[in-house]
This record gives sequence, structure tokens and C-alpha cells, in this order.
Amino acid sequence: MVGGAALVLSTIVPAGALPPAPAVAGASPGPSLALTPVFMVGEEGVLTLAPTLEIVTPAVVNIAVKATVAARPNPLLADPLFRQFFGVPPGAESPRERTVVSAGSGVIVDAARGTILTNHHVIDGAEDITVTLKDRRVLKATLLGSDPGTDIAVLRVKADRLTALHLADSDRAQVGDLTIAIGNPFGLGQTVTTGVISAKGRSGVIPDGYEDFLQTDASINPGNSGGALVNSRGDLVGINTAILSSGGGNVGIGFAIPSNIARAVMEQILKDGTVRRGHLGVSIQTVSPVVAESLGLPRAAGVIIAAVERGSTAEKVGLRTGDVILAVDGRPSETAEVLRRQIGLAQIGDRVRLTVMREGKSFDLQARIGS
Repeated sequence: MVGGAALVLSTIVPAGALPPAPAVAGASPGPSLALTPVFMVGEEGVLTLAPTLEIVTPAVVNIAVKATVAARPNPLLADPLFRQFFGVPPGAESPRERTVVSAGSGVIVDAARGTILTNHHVIDGAEDITVTLKDRRVLKATLLGSDPGTDIAVLRVKADRLTALHLADSDRAQVGDLTIAIGNPFGLGQTVTTGVISAKGRSGVIPDGYEDFLQTDASINPGNSGGALVNSRGDLVGINTAILSSGGGNVGIGFAIPSNIARAVMEQILKDGTVRRGHLGVSIQTVSPVVAESLGLPRAAGVIIAAVERGSTAEKVGLRTGDVILAVDGRPSETAEVLRRQIGLAQIGDRVRLTVMREGKSFDLQARIGS
């Protein structure tokens, strides 16, 4: 569903000046621009992104989806007098079906297996999925699974000579990092836009979703959905998914699913064919300033437990009503939405470390994620 930033450089970084990109557990081998800066000096001293894009863009694909939808019937056909007067035959008022074709984007993340990440809303209801590579090869794709809660879908194609993007650790991304959005806006063909990460931790885009969006001002328009948001190393930091716009066009506020969330969902789909949500068995609410003051917390952050389900994981590890969960595996649980995402995206059976505050003292608990 789914503006650009003007960049002024005071210095030119020579090729090879950047340190290697950090390794990310579970990431698939693919070309990485770890030793190439995003801007290089081209012919006649012009700063250019072209060398970076030459390596990155073959991993971004166009996705065409065919689906059958019910056509909206003429409301006049529901009137029996109208049908009789105009001689409309019986059954003409019944909904009819029509085939629609829509376009989106995707990113190859495993060249050997032909694994592609895209958005759930790009392939939702698809009967036939076709992937077009940058070299114009057209491939039939198989849907391995999708997750509406994170808007991630995983496809597979069979082909050789594929190019894959390296999955970055999106938790290391910072506001101000340069970003490049690559996709197929409005079905025009592969297009590149640039900007920066404008904000992190955005939510409220997918109702009841598991959100932690990266916000970018790199132009994202209809057809960009499922495309790549890459950092200055050419590594995949996010999957473009949505824009905030009253008119349907880009206004400089786009959202991308962080690569760490995309990786977690992909791993579950590749393993089980579906995504099963983790569960602690607690009712929670975000700590308000009033609650923080009453509990002696330095600031309004964390999640207070309002109730504990009987027989749940939470009860088994000793969590109580009134406990405040501050972090999961050392990562702050600032709000109820954050904790819900941290637990919901963990794989069932995984053990997590909960940092809890009770009666002014903090301690850690080990809990096994339930279903």
C-alpha cells in the first residue's frame, strides 16, 4: 500500500574505508556492501549511488498477483419490479466474480533456496503469483506462508544465478541513518529513492498487529509494498509496507518492517509453515506516570501485570499481579505494545529472561514461552 531527502556531503569517503558489517545470526549469504560506501565518485567527479545499486537492485523483484474477487452487483438488480420491467433473467442479481491483477515488490534473501520476503497484503488472496527479476526472467512463485499480524509473507522460486540481500541487525539502526528504498511504485518498474530513518518504534499502522516500524522519508508509493529498505552498506534493514497519507500518495512518511521482525517471522514460516504467537498468560497495561510514582519508578516505563491466568507460564514462573516487567532478554519493555510484540514474536518453547520489579526491587526470571 503503500519524500526524498537532499543530502549534502562535506567529505568524500574513499572506497574500502568502512569497517565490515557485523555478522547477523541466521542471515543468508548474499552480496553485502560492507566495504563499499554508499556514495562514490563517478565519472567527472560526480557523486553517485550507481555502484551500490548495481549490486543491490538485482535482489529486488516485481511481484504480480492474480486473484478472483466478487464483483459488486448493481443495487437495482435487487428490486424484483426492476428485474421484471426490464426483463432481467433470474440469477442476474447474484454477485459475479472477476479476476484482478495487482503489483507489488519483494526481496530475495536466500539465493540458494530462492527465498523471497514480501508483504502479506501484497499476496493476500492470491491464486497465482509471478515474480519478475531485474534481468527480465519471469518465474512462478510458491507461497510458503504469511502472517497478517506483521504483514510479512514468504515466497519461493526455483532459479539459478539469483542475488540475495544480507539481513542487517535492524536494532542497530539509528535515526538519521541513510536509507535507500527500492521497489515497483505504481507498476512503473524498478525505482530507487533515498532518504533517512526518520524515527523508530512506530506503531498503530496495522490494527492489532505486532508493530515496530522504521519510519523513513525515502519515497514509498503504491507498488513499493514488499520492497527493500537498505542501509548505506547495501544490507536489508526493512521491508517497505505502508505510507501515512490522506490522499494515497507519498508525503514523506513511510513505514518499513524492521529486518529483525521479518527474519523472526520468516524463520517460523520456514520451520512450521505458519506463525504461532508466543504467550505468557498475563493481562497487562503500560505503566502510567501516576503508577510509576506510586511504585517508586524513576520514570513511566514498563508494563504492570493486572492479572495472571491460572496454569499459565506466568503463574509457573512466579509472576504476580502488580509486578512490573521492565525488559525481555535485556531489551526494554517500554509499553504494553512492546511487550506484546516481544512475547508474540518469540518462538513457542523458547526461554526468555524477564526483568521484573516487585516492591521496589528488581530481579530476573527465566520463562519458557507458551502457546
